[in-house]
Amino acid sequence: MSQGEAGYSDAILNGELARVVYKAAVEKIKGAEFHLSLLTIAKKFQFLEELQKEILSDLQTLHADDPVTWDFLARQELLIKAPPSAESTPKQAKVQEAARQEERCSQVYETALSSLHKESMWDLYIAFCLERYKRQTNSKQLKQQRTERLLSAFSKAHEAALLPPARYKEWISHLVELGQMELAIDVSSAATDRFGSSVDMWRIRLEVLIAVKVGDVEQVFKKAFTEVKPKDSPPLWTIMVEWSEKERSAGDTEALYQKLVLNPIVTKTMKVKYLDWTYRTQGYKKAKKVFSSLHENRPFSEEFFQKMIDIEKEQEQSKMANLRECYERALREFGSTNPDLWLSYMKEELTHSDGKPENCSTIHWRAMKVLQGENVEQFINKYTLLQTGHL
Repeated sequence: MSQGEAGYSDAILNGELARVVYKAAVEKIKGAEFHLSLLTIAKKFQFLEELQKEILSDLQTLHADDPVTWDFLARQELLIKAPPSAESTPKQAKVQEAARQEERCSQVYETALSSLHKESMWDLYIAFCLERYKRQTNSKQLKQQRTERLLSAFSKAHEAALLPPARYKEWISHLVELGQMELAIDVSSAATDRFGSSVDMWRIRLEVLIAVKVGDVEQVFKKAFTEVKPKDSPPLWTIMVEWSEKERSAGDTEALYQKLVLNPIVTKTMKVKYLDWTYRTQGYKKAKKVFSSLHENRPFSEEFFQKMIDIEKEQEQSKMANLRECYERALREFGSTNPDLWLSYMKEELTHSDGKPENCSTIHWRAMKVLQGENVEQFINKYTLLQTGHL
């Protein structure tokens, strides 16, 4: 607004009206975040400087126990600039100023943390440390200070038992990034001690152990499966079979897969992985045997049949009879909901050297009988594209 316009009283121009609105607002609506939003508005007007000071003072009085208040106060230190030293180059002065600002911010956070023993307060401090850590700088000293401050914040929050699972993941990730693998192992172990039912914590711990190749990984797997609920365990089983493929004998891996394809929680995933591993390590004939041993063992995933179809097509002399068997078995399970499966079958008959294009009319008729609702429309549209050579 134009302060020079006629009609504004001295009281209004001195911020009295704004002050009345502010006082009424904070009486009705509580909370540091709302309080700060009013300060943000007041800062847009130069003639409200006195009101800005009052709002800031009230914030510290009314919301001294709110982490949001302390986060705001700490970050204000980034706005305070000291005159550069005459002895420093502009580049050095910039680095020194950033270091001083961040140190002052850290001191405000530390003051808050000495009295506010809250997870949210630690979370805000760590968020600040992460932001500064990720900022680009050519100064090795400043980068080192930021790294030490970040790792110290993680460690102190852990010691206070106020570090949430997501922050443990970040902590371990940074330790791995910095090459501090022994500490990463210790922290991941502490994380699973504290959050024993968290599949993410166990996954991270196992990934670190496997990467470093230390400790009894198999025992950690066993402990993880006793702590994590069975319904949450599939990611751990996936890690275990991938580890077994690399680190254990083919016989041990085979035994593990044969056990897991019978586990109802992971059977769909493991059938696909077992078939793929067998093909990669023992060839087509063995993969064919595995497929034959499993193709009546429900439940299935579409990926299981697609994997066998892909394997068949990779053979130098792929047999159309084998492909038909795979498609027929897949359609028995998923034909009512997957129009693409019917189309792929027809395309195979049209393009394979031993295919029978005349079979397509029968496959089309069967598909129209089995598919329902939107799947019928999708099938008809794509079938038209197939006929015109656009699919």
